[in-house]
Amino acid sequence: MAAFSVILAAAGKSSRFRDPNYKKPFAQLKRKAIWLYSAELFLKRSDVKQVVMVISPNDKEDFVSRFGPNLAVMGIDIAIGGEQRADSIQNGLKKVDQQSDFVAIHDAARPCIHADLIEGVFQAAIKHQAAIPAIPVNSTLKRSADGKQIDQTVERNDLYLAQTPQVFARDLIMDLYSNRGNFQPTDEAQLAEKAGHKVAIVPGSPLNIKITTKADIRLANACLDSMPTTKFDAPIHPFADDGLWR
Repeated sequence: MAAFSVILAAAGKSSRFRDPNYKKPFAQLKRKAIWLYSAELFLKRSDVKQVVMVISPNDKEDFVSRFGPNLAVMGIDIAIGGEQRADSIQNGLKKVDQQSDFVAIHDAARPCIHADLIEGVFQAAIKHQAAIPAIPVNSTLKRSADGKQIDQTVERNDLYLAQTPQVFARDLIMDLYSNRGNFQPTDEAQLAEKAGHKVAIVPGSPLNIKITTKADIRLANACLDSMPTTKFDAPIHPFADDGLWR
């Protein structure tokens, strides 16, 4: 069985979330911190051997204080983020177990991921060495330089919205980041594209939203309500059903 390490990206500034108390991965969604939803799903899998949480250096003390019991029982490692997203992921990769065959990178602010989607992208990565979930663009796209008037309608054919988790063979993703130089990709697939590596697409889900603003919390609530409940054989940690803190 292939072994996977998972990196949860949670080191962003959350500037558009505009909450004086919480950054978006640590905010409450149905009385549970957002990042716990995906962490629990990944740890449920027998092929996931490690989860690495990448957080901002400014958040470390508070994060450990609030989630110390979760981190200990769930066995989650912590990495400290950098200036940009790619810098943060590169720091997370330094924590990846050398025994892992694949690395999955997931936005901690995507709590509505489902087990079937994870299974699909994991299997595609095993087959193709690199895979991401994505959904086709259905809406009409407009380009506007000033945000006030339309400059151009953009052809939407062949366009997809990339999601996470994005999964790569460990040696491949390590090599991509080792050789990225000063390039700052917005996701790992872009880094692979730049290096000439093919990345497979598997069907994503419109429910797999990334929480960016406060309004997205309401949308995520509706998404979770519409999803089948994931059954766990046993609690992932003693606080799996608790609100923990607010």
